[in-house]
Amino acid sequence: MIHLLKEVGRGKRGARDLTYEEALQAAEAILGLTATPAQIGAFFIAERIKMESVEELEAFVSVLRKHAARSDLPQGIDCAGPYDGRKSSFISTIATSFVLAAAGLPVTLHGSASLPPKWGMTLADVFAAMGISDPSLSRELCLEAARQTGVLYAHAETWCPPLAKLRPIREELGMRTVLNTAEKFADYGHSPFLTFGVYHNTVFDRLGRLIMNLGYERALIIQGSEGSDELYIHRPTRTYRIEHGEASLQIIDPESFGLDTPLPEVDWTPAEQAAVTGQVLQGKGNMAFMYQVLLNAAVRLHLADRVQSVEEGLYTGKALLESGKPRELYEKWQAVLKNQPLTV
Repeated sequence: MIHLLKEVGRGKRGARDLTYEEALQAAEAILGLTATPAQIGAFFIAERIKMESVEELEAFVSVLRKHAARSDLPQGIDCAGPYDGRKSSFISTIATSFVLAAAGLPVTLHGSASLPPKWGMTLADVFAAMGISDPSLSRELCLEAARQTGVLYAHAETWCPPLAKLRPIREELGMRTVLNTAEKFADYGHSPFLTFGVYHNTVFDRLGRLIMNLGYERALIIQGSEGSDELYIHRPTRTYRIEHGEASLQIIDPESFGLDTPLPEVDWTPAEQAAVTGQVLQGKGNMAFMYQVLLNAAVRLHLADRVQSVEEGLYTGKALLESGKPRELYEKWQAVLKNQPLTV
């Protein structure tokens, strides 16, 4: 590990990118925990200063996937949002997932307890507010819920144990590391389709090349709310679509679909996130959140070639919500994960 540290840690001008083979060695040492905590921390900081290359990221993803449990369920779409959570926006991904599942598109959600640098609310926090606590979420239970509903939730530190062991170092550093990107590509559901959230459009090209190397059939990089993979409903969203080995910038404007809606001010807590999710799936609550779920579902259905256009996806999602099927799947999913019988 020391010889690799010397290459990436020579400072902004002297550092060089590791080759793919060298990056594999570093990833194996870090995720296999054969490197010392000091070496791991030094590597993370050096890479943060240098900025990770596509080859380095690909190597970390490859090794991380080797250490992860990955399901053989029917393949669908992976929704890769920020593991450091959210502070000031609605996590529409949860409700969106059940609309997609109702349309026959399996969904994989994944995350962990909050991480630096943002320390925001995560999926795990919202699920805990629903009465679904991570310690009880065995892989078997999550897989059973996915079989019955089409929505798989993978708690990353359960499905990929090295991430749990590296948490103390990441918390002590308190900043973004190469794992903040790599962990979102774990692909627990072997998904051919991907939505991936980013903070800055400056990473579009680099991540686009990485996604091509990883072999996804289609993907959409989204510069969404708080770095999420969720489209805004009150203004246009920059996205980068990857398909057939090519990437193109696309601006998705809710106004062009008649959905542009001001967002209400909400003091978001995990309990409030859970409450609004339930309201949307019941066809109730503020229309901004309903429209946000419909637009995100429609774009994903189009990405996965389940509909011919975003407009068709909007009609499909609206009809599904009115039918009550997404809500039924949501209630069944909760019942399975709480290991409770579903009340009819």
